[in-house]
Amino acid sequence: QVQLVESGGGLVQAGGSLRLSCTASGRTFSSYAMGWFRQAPGKEREFVAAINWSGRYTYADSVKGRFTISRDNAKSTAKYTVVLQMNSLKPEDTAVYYCAAGIRPTTLIRTTEYDYWGQGTQVTVSS
Repeated sequence: QVQLVESGGGLVQAGGSLRLSCTASGRTFSSYAMGWFRQAPGKEREFVAAINWSGRYTYADSVKGRFTISRDNAKSTAKYTVVLQMNSLKPEDTAVYYCAAGIRPTTLIRTTEYDYWGQGTQVTVSS
């Protein structure tokens, strides 16, 4: 059974930091691209950051220079972790953040390219 579980969300003041983790199990996720998306109330889910199996990463313009995505390179582990380090947070970063996994995404930025999703974790940035 595939599971993606996010953790690390919470309430933080503007300028602060949070570290989100996504633990994936049920597949050999070292072959998957892993992405982070977010959805604010009344808005569509949007791309935040992603990293593919070879370590190539990409970021949304709105988070470049502030967010960093990384993945553990352990092989053949039962659980696989992807981390989103978020610094210099802004109120507009407030959203539910979702982890996603896709076997062969092409652009890495489209929600339709991902096969598995977590339940999300709330991030709230106060001004």
